[in-house]
Order: sequence, then structure tokens, then C-alpha cells
Amino acid sequence: MTEIQGQLSFTKDAGRDLELQEYGLNPAVDSTLLPNAAVLSALQNLVRLATELCGAPFGVVNIISAEYQHQIGAWGVDPGVCSREDSMCAKVFLSGERTVVADASQDPRFADNPFVTGEIGNVRFYASVPLHTESGFVPGTLCVFSDKTKELRPEQVGMLEVLAKQVVELLELQHRTVQLDRTYSELRESNAKLAGFAGRVSHDLRIPLTTILGYVELVEDDPDVEPESTAARYLDRIGASGRRMLGMLEDVLSYSRVGGGIRPAEVSLREVTDEVVRDLGIESQSIVDVEDLRLHADRGQLRTLLQNLLSNAMNYRSPDRGLRIRISGVSNYHGATIFVADNGKGINPQDRAKVLEPLVRLRRQGDGPGSGLGLATCSSIAKAHGGELTLGETPGGGTTVAVSFPSGS
Repeated sequence: MTEIQGQLSFTKDAGRDLELQEYGLNPAVDSTLLPNAAVLSALQNLVRLATELCGAPFGVVNIISAEYQHQIGAWGVDPGVCSREDSMCAKVFLSGERTVVADASQDPRFADNPFVTGEIGNVRFYASVPLHTESGFVPGTLCVFSDKTKELRPEQVGMLEVLAKQVVELLELQHRTVQLDRTYSELRESNAKLAGFAGRVSHDLRIPLTTILGYVELVEDDPDVEPESTAARYLDRIGASGRRMLGMLEDVLSYSRVGGGIRPAEVSLREVTDEVVRDLGIESQSIVDVEDLRLHADRGQLRTLLQNLLSNAMNYRSPDRGLRIRISGVSNYHGATIFVADNGKGINPQDRAKVLEPLVRLRRQGDGPGSGLGLATCSSIAKAHGGELTLGETPGGGTTVAVSFPSGS
């Protein structure tokens, strides 16, 4: 029976240490228990308030692990670590009730404790309140004590319980922070794997698709194929569908590469825009008006961003007026923000967050072709640089895209 009880105790203690880790508390004796300095500072302020309200010189938040007592947020004493066996709080923290003792040397629970006998300390007055979390877990206590005997008034005990609840709020905040950090890390890893998979699949599919399109072009150029024949019509449909698919694969491949190997340097907005304008075959100088600006960005990814934004402006132009695109920017010691404003159809405010998601298209009448990855890619490029992309309305109609790039210093 004793062996079974020991095994159960071991399992329970191991589970306790895992629970403490969920709250961002490292139960190892040689480690910093609370890595969050802001929470640690707030705990110390609460402990100080508890000692002043109770008229006691010393106070701590005690975290009880499987083997140790960790003092954190201490006031009047230097925080330390002792064995759980020597801890006064460890004897009562799971009772579910507050403990107030005027003279610990006269209490059978604490009379032979080294914190009372003089081996470690000379505690006489002792008061503690268990820290009950939302889940019912009790990581430890809020404790005040003195080397002189003392009585507490009921209102002082009540305030100590209120402060213990505030300590729990801080620990719950730490708990949620740990959960969010873990979720974000898992999501980032999942996105990286998904992007890598998409890149590999796109690359593998592009080769046979390019081969198919090459053979289609060869057959289309064959003089034996009549231009108005059924075969010619079928070939035209195959070619058009294949080119659309190849364009989508290129978009997926571009999206999967964002953030990989970012090499920011000082670049000219005008120079990169001029390259994109030539690549897109925009011949009229009156369509794109660009101001020069020096910014800190990866040149290749800035080019991809501008190419996507200009392509979108061309695809979603207004049928009622000639296309105009203005590219400008501002900069200061924080970094630079570029603005790409068109006079096209615009995007309704309720749709602006949605169109930044991958593979989302509005599919409005008269819209040009697209994969739904252009704006998502641009948003990812901004985030990879540590900035952000936002959508707004151009005065008079259209969409203005603002992209921020932090300073390189």
C-alpha cells in the first residue's frame, strides 16, 4: 500500500510541475521561476501593499512545486528557494482556507518548522491565503509574516484575501500569455510547412504544365491545323486554361517564398517602380505617377509587392474613367510608408480585411482574372519586413494601399 501511495504522490507531483509550466512558472530550483519581468514587478507591488495593510514587515508570494517552495514578489526579504518539506505554506496551501496564526511557535502545525525554530528564520506571526485559479489549481499562497506576535483585524484579513485574488489575476494573465505564445509559435510553424508544401507542389506542377503549353503552341503553329477548325478551337481553350493555371502556380510559388531570406537594403522607390512598369508593359507615362523615396527594404520583394499592386489596379480599373495610379511615400526616423493609390472600382470597407486573406476574391462583374493571392502576398511581404499593409479609399474613388517599412537602423 505504501508503495502504491508513493507512486500516486509522484504522479501528482509531476502533474503539478507541468501545471506550473502552463502558467509560465519554471519549477526547477536553479531557474528563474517567473520570466515575465512586468508580472514580477506587479506581484512585488501587491505584496508590499499586503504587508502595509497588515502591519507586517515581510511578505511573499510562495509558489509550491513538487519539491520546492519558490518565493517571488517578495517584500522585506530577499526571495529564495527552500525545500517543500521546510515550507510553512506547503502545510496549509491546499486546505482551501486562509491561515492566520498570531504565534507560530505555539501552533502544532508550525512549532517544529525551521522557519520558526531559528534554523532558517524566527517567524511568529504568520498569515497566508491560497491562490485559487479559475481552473481550481492552487499554485501557492500570498503570505505575510513577522518575527513578533501579532493579531489581524477582520478587515485586514478581508483585504489580504482581495489582494490574493489580484495575485491570481496576474498569474492568469501570465497563463494566457503562455498559451498565446505557444499558439502563435505553432501557427507560424504550420504556416511555414504549408508554404513550403505549396512551393514544392507549384514547382513540380509548373514543369509538366510548361511542357504541355509548349506542345500546344507547336501544334497551333502547324500549317496542317486549320485556324477555324474544331481542333484549333480545342487547342485555344487548352492553351488559355493552361496559361491561367500557370499564372496561379506562379502566384502560389511567389506567396510561398515571402519572408524567406529577406535582405533589406536602401532602395529607390522610383527605380523599382520603373522596372515593374516595364515588366507589365505599361507604355503610357500618364498612367503611373511616382515620387522618389529612399526606403529600407528587400529589393526583390518590394518589386513583387509593387507588381501585384499595379496588376490589381489594372485588373480592377473603373469602366467610367481612364486608369491613373499614383505612387508616393513619406519617411522619418521610424521608417517609411509608401502609398499606391488608384482610381479604380475600390473595395468596400467591410471587404478590406477579407481580401487580405489568401485565395479570397470578390468576384465582381467585369473584374479581371486573378488567383486571390496578390494582396495576401503583399501583406505577407510587409509583415516579413516588420511592417503592415492597410487598405483605404482614394478620394474621388478607388483604392489606396499603404505599406509601412520600419527603419533599418
